Amino acid sequence: MSARDKAKRSLSEQEIDEIVAAQASDDSAWEKPIHVRRAEPASLSIPADLATRAAFLARLHRKTSVEEWLTHIIQERVELEEAAFVGMKRDLAVNAD
Repeated sequence: MSARDKAKRSLSEQEIDEIVAAQASDDSAWEKPIHVRRAEPASLSIPADLATRAAFLARLHRKTSVEEWLTHIIQERVELEEAAFVGMKRDLAVNAD
């Protein structure tokens, strides 16, 4: 089997595990480590009326806290906005051609 054929063939999870285990102590087999820092949590102030409504909805959705529910809602909205942005960029690129 040529090198090209080997590259095209997908490895099983077990084969990948075996390769990783074999290369675990060989530093030259690994890329340079990437160091990341955790972002500081952001603080957010919302009007009392909105906080009361959010607390009601959090309980309605059986969330353990308003923070959990708001995090879920914000995450959904960010993903929706990102998808819309990518779609708009793609449409503009297609129409520009």
